Amino acid sequence: MAEQSLAEGLAAPKPYEPPIGITDPPLDELLDKVSSKYALVVFAAKRARQINDYYNQLAEGILEYVGPLVEPRLHEKPLSIALREIDADLLEYTEGE
Repeated sequence: MAEQSLAEGLAAPKPYEPPIGITDPPLDELLDKVSSKYALVVFAAKRARQINDYYNQLAEGILEYVGPLVEPRLHEKPLSIALREIDADLLEYTEGE
């Protein structure tokens, strides 16, 4: 009887759905766009800082920084936006800057 109720309580496993965020776009595709993983980190971090500064300056009415070049998703963080911009080839990476 206990075995039967235990078997009934087990549900079929759900298909794996990868979380959206750092895995979207895939890191392998992003690494093809720069010379190294370290360059990708610096490139994305600089752009994320620009996006963050853009949002912070909106309240002050200053338009010194460029906002997101892709449509931001609900509650999307600046780093995720920057990675999607890099994946969409909307930014140009120059080695050493």
